[in-house]
Amino acid sequence: MKKVILSADSTCDLGPILKERYNVEFFPFTITLDDKTYLDNVDITADAIYDTFRDHGALPKTSAINVMEYVDYFKKFVDEGYEVVHLNLGSGLSSTHNNCRMAAAEVGNVYPVDSCNLSTGIGLLVIEAAERIASGMEAKQVAEEVQALTSNVHTNFVLDTLDYLKAGGRCSALAALGANILGIKPCIEVDNTCGKMGVGKKYRGKFDKVLEQYATERIDLYDNLKTDRVFITHSGISEERIQIIKDIVEASGKFDEIFVTRASCTISSHCGPNTIGILFMTK
Repeated sequence: MKKVILSADSTCDLGPILKERYNVEFFPFTITLDDKTYLDNVDITADAIYDTFRDHGALPKTSAINVMEYVDYFKKFVDEGYEVVHLNLGSGLSSTHNNCRMAAAEVGNVYPVDSCNLSTGIGLLVIEAAERIASGMEAKQVAEEVQALTSNVHTNFVLDTLDYLKAGGRCSALAALGANILGIKPCIEVDNTCGKMGVGKKYRGKFDKVLEQYATERIDLYDNLKTDRVFITHSGISEERIQIIKDIVEASGKFDEIFVTRASCTISSHCGPNTIGILFMTK
């Protein structure tokens, strides 16, 4: 039986502690800012992106990992005798999965998974893969079983502002202005059949109160929760606001482990600071 490497795009947002715990390799997206090229969460931070946007109104460009980059990345593992299970950012958001599939076909012994998701929505599936690999399951079966779980992942985030979505061309200036005037805090929903994003519920009021309402509604939404873990993932927000969410999740008693992670630069550059979500799976 061949040894298996578990890998994921940097957009899985697991962070260094969980990366080590589950023995995951990350492949970083490329970010271009002020004509300089960086690797996602390697030599640039989301805070640096926010500073540039605040000072110059400029957002970075994020680049999909191309076929040859994947080939070079996978080849070093395969040449050492490994098989690779790799989880991609949802195909509805990026061409990375298609590029990964083409690279896998060229290299061999690589099994890509379209997460149909983003951020720790991918991360939840990465952990599912890690647990199967640890049990001795072969790479091909791991990829097949995890691919079948994508519709069980539930991802959404509450945004404090639409300024970043407007600047990135993902919503109109009129919609952003209207939301700001009316005090609307939109919930962005991820379609777990492809990873595309859409607007869900629109909250109104002070952001702290919105977070309380969001968290309470979110954890009561399903009666078939997979209770082993839940993620609270944010793009850079105060500890006090993280605690608002965490207190409500903890008080529910519905999850064995609560992970708090920060989103990668790729994710954060599209939603801006003060974005936070509760991500989990159902059975």
